[in-house]
Amino acid sequence: MTSLKPYLIRSIYEWIIDNNLTPHLLVDATHPHAVLPKDYIEDSKIVLNMRPEAIQGLSLENTTIEFNARFNGQSLHIIAPVPAVMAIYAKENGKGMVFNQEEEDTPPPENSPPPARPHLRVVK
Repeated sequence: MTSLKPYLIRSIYEWIIDNNLTPHLLVDATHPHAVLPKDYIEDSKIVLNMRPEAIQGLSLENTTIEFNARFNGQSLHIIAPVPAVMAIYAKENGKGMVFNQEEEDTPPPENSPPPARPHLRVVK
């Protein structure tokens, strides 16, 4: 089963844009596959402004979020792996979603037994 997280990111991004707000993405900069501007990382995290006027070539895929942006006049191709995304929210009002980093979608082990059926009883 695919992860729900990239679908939530895309829908919240669209909602923020539809309401003329500024989407911000909070990313864990320690992820090994992240490509981020090192000068703007604070406490191993970075906040990225994803306003359409500030970026080019946005791609919101199931495994990565990629776009081109300028930092201090330098163009950089940003790669934020979906597991590294900690939150997406509107700058103006903070509405959005924070993701629990410890609860990444992982498939159950192949040899795991099926979940037990609940034991229900009729109470009169």
